[in-house]
Amino acid sequence: MDSRKGRRPRRLRELGRRKPGDIILRTPREAAQRLRRVLTVPALFSVGYGDVGSSIYYALGIVALVAVGATPIALFAAGLIFVCNALSYAEGGAMLPEAGGSSSWARHGFNRTVGFLAGWALLLSYIVTISLSAFTIPPYLGYFWEPLKTDPLLGTIVSMGIVLFLMFINIIGVRESSWVNISAAVLDVVTQASLVLIGVVLILSPDVLQFSIANLKQNMFGAGNWPSASNLIFGIALAALAYTGVETISQMAEETRRPQIRLPKALMMMIVVVMVMFSGISVVALSAMPAQTLATEWARDPVAGIAQSFPSAWLRDIFRPLVGILAATILLIASNAGLMGSSRLIFALGANRQLPSVFNRVHRRFKTPYVTIIAFGALALLILSQGLFNTNVIGFFRDLGGLYVFGSLLTFAFAHASILALRVRKPEVPRPFKLRANIKIRGRELPITAVLGLLATSAIWVVIMVIQPYSRWVGLAWMLVGLVIAVVYSRRRRADDAHAESETEQAA
Repeated sequence: MDSRKGRRPRRLRELGRRKPGDIILRTPREAAQRLRRVLTVPALFSVGYGDVGSSIYYALGIVALVAVGATPIALFAAGLIFVCNALSYAEGGAMLPEAGGSSSWARHGFNRTVGFLAGWALLLSYIVTISLSAFTIPPYLGYFWEPLKTDPLLGTIVSMGIVLFLMFINIIGVRESSWVNISAAVLDVVTQASLVLIGVVLILSPDVLQFSIANLKQNMFGAGNWPSASNLIFGIALAALAYTGVETISQMAEETRRPQIRLPKALMMMIVVVMVMFSGISVVALSAMPAQTLATEWARDPVAGIAQSFPSAWLRDIFRPLVGILAATILLIASNAGLMGSSRLIFALGANRQLPSVFNRVHRRFKTPYVTIIAFGALALLILSQGLFNTNVIGFFRDLGGLYVFGSLLTFAFAHASILALRVRKPEVPRPFKLRANIKIRGRELPITAVLGLLATSAIWVVIMVIQPYSRWVGLAWMLVGLVIAVVYSRRRRADDAHAESETEQAA
């Protein structure tokens, strides 16, 4: 408190001179004090699963387009990489529970520039997640009203309305938006599990077992169904699209109660649920329909194709509308998770003086980073606006999917490298969750899963760079812009620090 009677403390006087509703946070420590810690394990799991689990509703068809009969194998291989990613994020999130996630770890493990580039790559994935997930909701709801699937203009308008709605509830506050995630995630897990169980029961029933096994063999290994070696590798690369959501959980660390314990728990839950669900759905899909049918007729809504392929009419009548609702809810979670993650990431970068201070503003009443929510929600709306003129929906999905994978895989590579760097440079930092399988090099323990994860994500990223021209040029252009921003703000920060030091010396 100010010792002079009748005078407000300096901090309060400064706040009084700012615009109503704006609080400028200068450091990560202040940011952590201002964001409310309200999230629990179910809330974290729902946010992460919304990002990961949603992708099966379009990734399954995209992967089948390339991997054909080897789609389950491609998804399983990508799933192993996902396990390595989740384990690294569990250690990093528990060790440094900051809103920046892998960007924060890269800053501590390397330097500010590398940290910014890691965050910039992740930001690309978040923006695409918001757009892609919102754009996929109307086609699934087309079961209830066909124009939502057949009219691209109407679908785009509805998608943009969804993003605007999510921007509103995120500005109101994380507690108000997390209940949407939790309720929708519960419905998704229950319905998705029911879909897999019923599919397995039908496959294993005596009257269809022999037919289902023969179907599965033909769809996977029959003539024209097994991909070439290059297509299999490309299929695994695209299958990474189905597992790009673990970063979202780490972004919510500063709003989590006891993050050192709850972040790893939420990630472990997600590993088990995702692996079981994705394996089951891919096998059931190829038992129910030919791989070519999955990749063409049902490429946009592959899970709906599974429901349509049930041999029982009454099961089709139940699951076709249920899948429509299920897909809409989980894709809503994914779009919301992308918006939440991008706003927290930019908030963290701004708090570290790597972006303009306007991104540090927190709403006075709701304590949410409303400027970043509006700014990057608007970028997602800009991407969606392409749908007002582009009727090539499959091409739109393919391009955005490749761009999504470009940013996500680069982010994962940064995350694994940062975990390894922190093991070498800062072994003394407490690690509430520490990976046990290690190799020792010069007295330092390096987690095997982080090494394997770094090699795998880097290799697949190179494949995407070589095969996908759109992802290559747009992704590299995005990263170039990020590099320019990093250099400019690094110089400005050094100049400001030098000026402040000079003023301090003159005052002394």
